[in-house]
Formats: sequence, C-alpha cells, structure tokens
Amino acid sequence: MPSHVITAVSAHDQRYALERGAGADSIHSNPQYSYAVTQLHAGDLRGTGLAFTLGGGNDLVCAAIRQMSESLVGREIEELMTGFGDVYAQILEHPQYRWLGPHKGVVHLALSSIVNACWDLWAKSRGLPLWLLLLDLQPEQLLNTLHMRYLDDVLTADEALDMLRSHERTRQQRMGIIERGYPGYDTSIGWFQYSDDTIRQNIIKSLDRGFEAVKLKVGSADAARDIRRAYLVRETVGESARVMLDCNQQWTLEQAIAVCHELRGMNPYWIEEPTHPDDVLAHQTLARAIAPLQLAIGEHLPNQLLFKNYLQAAACGFVQPDCVRLGGVSEFIVVSLLARKFGVPVVPHVGDMGQIHQHLVLFNHIALGHEVIFLEYIPHLRSHFTQPARVEDGVYVTPQAPGSSSDLKALKRKM
Repeated sequence: MPSHVITAVSAHDQRYALERGAGADSIHSNPQYSYAVTQLHAGDLRGTGLAFTLGGGNDLVCAAIRQMSESLVGREIEELMTGFGDVYAQILEHPQYRWLGPHKGVVHLALSSIVNACWDLWAKSRGLPLWLLLLDLQPEQLLNTLHMRYLDDVLTADEALDMLRSHERTRQQRMGIIERGYPGYDTSIGWFQYSDDTIRQNIIKSLDRGFEAVKLKVGSADAARDIRRAYLVRETVGESARVMLDCNQQWTLEQAIAVCHELRGMNPYWIEEPTHPDDVLAHQTLARAIAPLQLAIGEHLPNQLLFKNYLQAAACGFVQPDCVRLGGVSEFIVVSLLARKFGVPVVPHVGDMGQIHQHLVLFNHIALGHEVIFLEYIPHLRSHFTQPARVEDGVYVTPQAPGSSSDLKALKRKM
C-alpha cells in the first residue's frame, strides 16, 4: 500500500449565500451556510474535512484548525489512523485549548473539521468510499479510532467491542441497503419564512420526487401560526406520510407542553429541538408530558456526554448526531454506539448536506444493526460539491467514489 505522509494542513473559510427564505428557522433568521474546511496535503491526495456554521465566526474556526492541527504534519495516514483514538484525545484534551471548550464551541468545531479530514484522507489512500472503509475495519481497529472517556458508567470499551462483534455475525443480512439505497426525507418544504402557498407547492414537488416524509419549521411567537401550518402540511401530504416538526429551541418548557398537546391531532412523527439543548431535565419532563409523541434532539448537542445524559434520562425518542458539529466521524460513531446500547434510533442532522452522513447511516445499519428510518435531505449546496449526494425517487444512491464525498469545487480564503 502506498505511503501518504501529511506535508501540510490548510484551512479555508467557505461561505455560501442562500435563496431568500431558505435555511431560516425560528432562531436563525438569516443563515449563510458555511464550512470551515480542513485540507490535509499528502502528495497527490487531499483529505477534506468539514465543520458547519451559519457564517459569522467561520473564520475563528479556521484559525483554530490551523493551530490545533500542527501535530499532524509529518504523520503517515495509515500509521496515524491505526491509533487515531489517542491522536484524537491529544487534540481534544490539549491542556490550553481545552479551556476554550471543553468539548464545545469553536475548538470542538475545529476538531470536527480536522477529524473528518483524517477519515477522508484515509479512505482516499485506500481507494474506498468512507462507508466501505468503515465496514472493512475489524472491530478492534475501529475501536482504536474512538475516544470513550467519561462513558464507562453506561458503555465500556469492552461492551462496545462486544456490540461490534455481535452485529458482525449478522451484517450480511443487512447488506441489501447498499443496492436499495437509504431513504431520505425533505427538510426544505417548510422553512420558517415560507408562505402557506409555497409550502403547499413544495410538498407536491417533494411527493412527486418520491419523498414519503417532510419537515416543517415551527416556533412562531404566535403558536396559532405553528398549529395552523402543521395541520396544513398534514392535510397536504395525507395520513400515510411522516411529518416532522422542528422548533429550533424556541419554546420554553411550559410553551412546549401546551403547543405539543395542540399538535397531537396531526400526528407528528417527532417534535425536534423544542427547547434549549442543554436542558436535559426539561426535555425529560416534556417527553413524559406528551408521550407517546416523540422528541428528537442532537443538532446542537456538541459532544457525546450530552447525548449520554439524554439517553440516560430517557429524554428523547430519536437522536440526531451531526459529524460536522460533533468531533467528526469518530465521535459520531461513539454516539451511535451509545444509542444502540439504549435502543434509540439515530437519524442524523445533516449540516454537511448529507454528503458524509450518507456513508455513516450505511455503517450504522450494517455494522451496528440500527433501524433504517431515513436521512435528512437539504439540497441547497449541491452545486458546490464535486460529487454531490444523489437522491433519486426519495432515496440516497450509495456513493462509490473514494473518500467521504466532502470535496468542494472551489476553495477560497486559505488561512
């Protein structure tokens, strides 16, 4: 196998304007979809890693990438990834940068981008798409790429290894997903500022494209607006389609309980991010109050410890880890292991626009036995990727090119 030594690391501040109203929710009214991009230079290969922001501060993440990745220069990628869990821990637990988190904010987003670049370069060096690289690793090899500190009370490394080994024996039964593709759901039918007519038109187009699940943004100052729009979506899609409602943290606990009871009649598949993401106990109270309605959380959870707390508290019915907010692919896998231990489905949030997560959901299903539900689809940055995720008839087509599908057509503002 050829040797690929990392000779340099660069960071790039990539920002993309959106069409009017696209991407807006109850909290983030004027988003500019942006990536803090890490590039690992290794001969003729480039490992590309993404962290997602909404514009402001993207340059700060890039500055952190440049400083936090210095130890990778001179490392050979195969040797680096063999014990990547230790490398990950050294960056994560840096005795000075850790103070700026710990494990959250700018430094953790920088870690995300760096880690994702390492996985992309490793997959490219082996000539494999990321999903196949992950499946080719032996359980012990995969475990060596993870960092599981502070989790022993619910999931030890030995338990994780046993989990990987036990599902390895039955994975062949789940390989059909590669040919069938992974189902998607359409987030873009109902951004917060869209009119009722626009939502109706978007739903009809979405159903015509083969989607069987859609998501509406809620969290209005006037709860009646949310309730009316939610029932409008249900009426338009019919009773068989799944409808998710996403509040983006806008409600207080009292508001959430009241509005969720009003929404019960339109049968939402889940209520997403109803209140502040750090408030685990509020979500626990809400989950008990509105059962059997289910909560989905994870878009703004920065690390595996908060996911652990949510799972311990039985405060959610779905977890939505995002590998461009968490500490990259490695921490995403840890969260997937935790969720499997607790029997909670994983339905990722896709700050990467589904580019990397289309690989990770295949791994989750085949290697960990996670249920196939669907993967969020947001098309707004498709034109900027060299190999945009393909969704046909509402289904993600399995990517075959080497790497994690993260390469962008043009990189600007090298830092």
